Amino acid sequence: MSDRDALWGNDGTPSIHAQLGRVGLPAPVSELASTTWDVVLVGGGHNGLTCAAYLAQAGRSVLVLERRERLGGACTLEQPFAEPGYMVSPCAYVVGLLDQRVIDELQLRRHGYKVFLAEPAIWVPFDDGTWYAQFLDPERTAATMRENGFSEADIGGQFAYERCFDDLRRRLREGVRDTWIGVAPSDDELRELLDHDPELLDVLFEASVADVLERHVADERLRQALYGQGVIGAWAGPRTPGTASIKLMHFQGTLEGVPMAWGYVEGGMGRISFAIAEAAREAGAVLAAGVPVAEIRPGAGVVLEGGEVIRARAIVSNADPKVTAGLLGDAIGPEFAARVAGWQTTSPVVKVNCGLSRLPRWTALPDASWPNGAPVSIPVPMDQAQQAFEDCTRGIPSPGFAEVYFQTAYDSTVAPEGKHTMSAFVQYAPYHLADGTWDSRREEIGQRILGLIGRYCDIDEIVDHIEVLGPPDIEQRVGLTGGHIFQGECMPNQMWSNRFAPGAPGSGVYLCGASTHPAGSVIGLNGRNAAMAVLEDLKD
Repeated sequence: MSDRDALWGNDGTPSIHAQLGRVGLPAPVSELASTTWDVVLVGGGHNGLTCAAYLAQAGRSVLVLERRERLGGACTLEQPFAEPGYMVSPCAYVVGLLDQRVIDELQLRRHGYKVFLAEPAIWVPFDDGTWYAQFLDPERTAATMRENGFSEADIGGQFAYERCFDDLRRRLREGVRDTWIGVAPSDDELRELLDHDPELLDVLFEASVADVLERHVADERLRQALYGQGVIGAWAGPRTPGTASIKLMHFQGTLEGVPMAWGYVEGGMGRISFAIAEAAREAGAVLAAGVPVAEIRPGAGVVLEGGEVIRARAIVSNADPKVTAGLLGDAIGPEFAARVAGWQTTSPVVKVNCGLSRLPRWTALPDASWPNGAPVSIPVPMDQAQQAFEDCTRGIPSPGFAEVYFQTAYDSTVAPEGKHTMSAFVQYAPYHLADGTWDSRREEIGQRILGLIGRYCDIDEIVDHIEVLGPPDIEQRVGLTGGHIFQGECMPNQMWSNRFAPGAPGSGVYLCGASTHPAGSVIGLNGRNAAMAVLEDLKD
């Protein structure tokens, strides 16, 4: 147990870290119902907790109600294997977009947040025994590309490809305004911020990730290595128009001062949620888990599944828009109802969590351990990945993209001594299978995924435990409609001003989750933006 896990709160209660988010009831429900709260949060995911922390810091009385037995939503920690000692983040897996403002303003480091930068940023083995790595040092990247037979034109093209997205990041996050803060910019405002540059606007609004890659690099290996960042979580293939914006979304952050970097949180991704929860509780927010909400009553409060009514001036939902609409029932406004009806939440994602006896040995570098420190992308030709997506639309599971992550390459706290973890993020598999059910085919699909990974390493020799979560499992486990990890598609037609504003439901009801601006992923700004909107409306 780390020092963080052993901490006790100022009131003598165990730390949220030590409880793994299982905070239970802080008081009898009848006592919670005897108060009229300024704000009730429906859902205790990382954005809901962020919103609660900011509201409590501003002096508002805040109650967070989480239906599950633990806080964190999709960014939590679980122990899914019979063998004790494994700590698994069931859905979230790496950090890269958590905003520095949230880290600093909520003092998350003091509350247990610590991160390891992934180095290299990506590693990709190929069938011919060569490999590609993107190191934090560009000179090392170029040198290893030469060693692996990439042409000077493709080396330069790879850097030009990354500069295109970094240019967009700087203009949108570091220019006249940080467009992820506050109200989303309109399309016209985005065009102004990008100086009407046709190439940048094409990447932002129209292009497929395949289009942009093919403009910059010719080597099929590089295309295989890099397209995956444009399809993560998307109901789309690499040739689907708009997927370049998915790549852009994932590289809008700065981690530990390094632009477009990703890393591992010590103790697992749930530690982010637990650190935010500690900040919220320290500021005065009341946190309750295992308390399902059955109904949202605008202007009045919420009704629990047990029938108790919790009164509040404002209600903030961390649930996705479709779940929120269901909680509103007949109280939903027509404009919000229409937007929810058209909101795309179809997911092709399978999350695989494994306990390993050791880290894998890769055929391309059998004597090297450093590749396990990178997110490892399993290469599939772009056209094959596009076909895998097309198969998925017909109900056929077809693993066509996979990234695997080995937290224990940096952090031994998440596995028993001498053991390791692997998290695999895989596409494509549909919610509804054309043949069979997830219960009847889960093991088969999991083995196919291990087979894809096993083309390049000895994974079949080292898996002690496996958990396979398809879209229905993710939906059931953490309440994300369709199993969509971002609470809705992040293609251009559901981004920027097309994403939900915090006040979209109206009548004193707000959204704060990943469906709101700026995007999906573990960012925290969604919760911060919502808190600022609520505080503005509660000024009177």
